[in-house]
Amino acid sequence: MRQETSIIKNVDWFTIGIYVVLVISGWFSIYGAVYNFEDTPFWDFSFRYGKQLLWIGCSLVIATILLSLDNRIYSIFAYVIYGAAILLLLATFGLAHDIKGSRSWLTLGPVSVQPAEFAKIAACLAVAKLMSSYGFKLGNLADTAKLLALMLLPPLLIIMQKETGSALVYSALFLVLYREGMPGVFLFLGLCATVFFIVAIRFGGEPIIPLVPEGESYGTYLVMLMILVIQCGFLYVFLKDMTSIKILSAGNAVIFTVAYLLYKLFDLPIHFTWVAYGSIFFSICYMVAMTISRNKLTYLGIAAFMLCSVAYAHIADHAFTKVLQPHQQVRIKVTLGMINDPKKADYNVNQSKIAIGSGGFFGKGFLQGTQTKLKYVPEQDTDFIFCTVGEEHGFLGSTFVLLLFLVLILRIIYLAERQRALFNRIYGYGVASIFFFHLAINIGMVLGLTPVIGIPLPFFSYGGSSLWGFTILLFIFLRLDASRTEYMAN
Repeated sequence: MRQETSIIKNVDWFTIGIYVVLVISGWFSIYGAVYNFEDTPFWDFSFRYGKQLLWIGCSLVIATILLSLDNRIYSIFAYVIYGAAILLLLATFGLAHDIKGSRSWLTLGPVSVQPAEFAKIAACLAVAKLMSSYGFKLGNLADTAKLLALMLLPPLLIIMQKETGSALVYSALFLVLYREGMPGVFLFLGLCATVFFIVAIRFGGEPIIPLVPEGESYGTYLVMLMILVIQCGFLYVFLKDMTSIKILSAGNAVIFTVAYLLYKLFDLPIHFTWVAYGSIFFSICYMVAMTISRNKLTYLGIAAFMLCSVAYAHIADHAFTKVLQPHQQVRIKVTLGMINDPKKADYNVNQSKIAIGSGGFFGKGFLQGTQTKLKYVPEQDTDFIFCTVGEEHGFLGSTFVLLLFLVLILRIIYLAERQRALFNRIYGYGVASIFFFHLAINIGMVLGLTPVIGIPLPFFSYGGSSLWGFTILLFIFLRLDASRTEYMAN
């Protein structure tokens, strides 16, 4: 009885209040998206808003149970929970039915469950358990390998289910590693990989005119130029070596000037992409020479970055065409402006933007939206639920929802920072990272800023698995926070 009183006293009711407001707001949005002008009661379970009420009730029961459990079980059974999640993901290959080309749902009687939604929780717990274990060092090769295996196994299995969007969520966990001491350069390298991929794909089919004959493309050429610029940035940030920057800049300028003059004056068929390769080769040789002469491995690291970047630029197109599904390729092309197909490929996004834009500043009012009521927006109660918010409640309502999410994420970070147990802090940052990823990608998807990858908006999108998953993710952390003053052995 004393323990229950302590939990009630110490639990962060402010975060619970935000959770309740978000869940209620999400339900009204689902009601607005599904409402069809008929006089039907809120609790009609033949409609999705009625089913969502049931999921909400179950979520409140789950939250209560999680808060009443001993906080130590989450650390003690972290690997067991992770193993169970992996088994559930494996079970989908033999038991799941094909739904829209994906085998990611397990049917349990009248209820369908998506294991991928719960695997995120297991991954956060397992990562927190490993990183908080005695003797773990992020810089140690063996420890890092174990950590990456824990983080990459679930998304690998999810990709095999043909759910690439859900798999990408796990990339958010790298933000946790940054908080726990991972050098910021690794985040920058991840950003470079993303930019290189986008540039290589977006400009891969566009010729360099008039510089290069025979139809060479901008994509690879621009990536090579970016690598040369980043090389100089690394030299300045890590070594403050202005001399090397001047030598390399002058050398590369000479290479490109000579090549251009040969092409312009003598009409030679110069391949400027190969000229860029030559500049990179010159830069790599210089870095190796500096490594030997100055005995600094940082130069060799920069050379390795350049070499790997060139290889990555070449495999980007292969990965795009061979790894991604055709519909995923189309979605990326639509986002990058490579194709314009308002009736098919980019229909969802166009209708979503029309719905949000039609809401104006104040919105059309609850249940007064035309785009959503007339079902112009596909998936408007799941992945595109935010367009209902924008149309009915306008800029003000949308801003209010986004601010609620911002306050929730910042609050979770604040709670994570006040934890005494390393396990609690790492798990808390995992929770914040996953919420942030879902929010950023879903809103970007609805606004046409990111590809449509089919991930839900927390607490808003219809679905029991989604709501339960986010509820469990959050309330485990709130239970850990409620006992933050207790000593918990890792």
